[in-house]
Amino acid sequence: MRNKSGKWISMIGAARAAMVIALAVCTTSAYSASKAVLVLGDSLSAEYGLSRGDGWVALLEKRLAEAKIDATVVNASISGETTSGGKSRLSALLAKNRPAVVVVELGANDGLRGLALSDTQKNLREIINTSKKAHARVVLVGMQLPPNYGTDYTKRFAAQFPALAKETRSALVPFMLEGVVTQPQLFQADRIHPTAAAHPIILDNIWPHLKPLLTK
Repeated sequence: MRNKSGKWISMIGAARAAMVIALAVCTTSAYSASKAVLVLGDSLSAEYGLSRGDGWVALLEKRLAEAKIDATVVNASISGETTSGGKSRLSALLAKNRPAVVVVELGANDGLRGLALSDTQKNLREIINTSKKAHARVVLVGMQLPPNYGTDYTKRFAAQFPALAKETRSALVPFMLEGVVTQPQLFQADRIHPTAAAHPIILDNIWPHLKPLLTK
């Protein structure tokens, strides 16, 4: 009886050990599974006027590899995109890519066209909330406008990004072009789009707010 009981105890113990190992493997696999980062932006993220691979989104892929973060990057940015256009494309992009993080880099074209700030805010809010309902974390990229659009409009335009980030509890990049906008040599001939030399700086502005969302 002792030998038989001991055999059963040994078998039960082995089964439990196997279950623990299996759970550990599954947990590790889930944690280390590749994550997708969806970038929903305009020409500032779509490599306008640049050679392929010189934009900050392409540089982000290299930064992720260097940091040994297993994540893919989906660049869904389109030159000239507005918040309305981004909102209309978002649901299909979320369904197709199932991103862990959505980087929202939109609003500049709304401002340059003088569109109502209330509409821009409504669209950005819907983009953020739709992304979160799809279980994605959000990084909202802040922008500013040139002063020639009027002091009041310019201030209210810039202020909408931190306000929305606070309201929706999203990560915020205070200003995408920090360290760039004061250096004219970092802009293309149109004085709107940054050169390739500016994009590593742009990535450095975004990276500290994006990285924590991929390593938690």
